[in-house]
Amino acid sequence: MAERPAILAGNLWLAKALWELGAVRFGEFTVGRTVGSPVYVNPRHLISKPALLRRVATVMDSEIRARQNMRRPECQPFNLVAGVPYGGLHLASVFSLRTKKPMIYARPQPDRKRKIVEGLFDPGERVLIIDDLITSGTSILESAQVLRSHDLVVSDAVVLIDRDQGGHQRLQREGINLISLLRLPIMLNYYMTRRWISEDWYRKSIDFIESHRAT
Repeated sequence: MAERPAILAGNLWLAKALWELGAVRFGEFTVGRTVGSPVYVNPRHLISKPALLRRVATVMDSEIRARQNMRRPECQPFNLVAGVPYGGLHLASVFSLRTKKPMIYARPQPDRKRKIVEGLFDPGERVLIIDDLITSGTSILESAQVLRSHDLVVSDAVVLIDRDQGGHQRLQREGINLISLLRLPIMLNYYMTRRWISEDWYRKSIDFIESHRAT
């Protein structure tokens, strides 16, 4: 398995912001198709804080540029950004405004048997997929499949939070590199060291993550 890039400690500001917004909860939740998760993260709370959204877009832009400028680039140049409905749409919108990259997205049809791509594009253009959170990677892969079916190139995706439950590896197998600003285990460790959560909640959450990784 390829080594994952280190996450800069500076991105813990996002973990703090989400905590203060009440976007991180502990109890028993259904995450995707999995029941019983002791931790739930809802980054969509960010839509109520424009200043935070702008900061997120700035950090995403910086992370992507840094990876593009590496000796072995970890993100390819792209023509378009595509938000994953629905959590990724607001992030893609603000990122598009910051970078002046046009935005598109794959929209499900009422019959759920097909999807169309909203927005203007030309076949052969490269698309960066944006979402707020990844668990197993299914939502990103579904969007990538639709985009690719319209002769668009998908090689990279960026998310705010990786729950570390196998989504990174699933995307990698499909030829998609994942960039995440934060991983959930790092967030949980931060919350425990700040004494915002007990060690018991930390252990329960880590055990759940490790035992519910997608294959």
